[in-house]
Amino acid sequence: MEIDRGHVAIEFVDAKRIAQLNGEHRDKPVPTDVLSFPIDGVDAASRAHGASEHAAGAPTRTAVPIELGDIVICPEHTADVREAVVHGMLHLLGMDHETDDGEMLELQRELLAGADG
Repeated sequence: MEIDRGHVAIEFVDAKRIAQLNGEHRDKPVPTDVLSFPIDGVDAASRAHGASEHAAGAPTRTAVPIELGDIVICPEHTADVREAVVHGMLHLLGMDHETDDGEMLELQRELLAGADG
């Protein structure tokens, strides 16, 4: 999927707050490193950036900004804030390391390695 424009909010919270959010949304009332809360979702991104007809008949891409969601990070439970941001973003884009065959974490490693190079 390609997303041309979108908005993501990132909030840094303490261990007490992330434990509260983790309990409310995942039934795990313990601190964690990062949580993601999608808003418009992957389907909205696909619709917002699909082909549309230009006046001359040539397909063009729309550029409707979408609200991807929120990423909440607890620095005291995060070894690498960049990794937490990438991890949260991949969740907002519909990936889930708890249900895939390692694709999300592999892509996460590739993205972080590319950012270092």
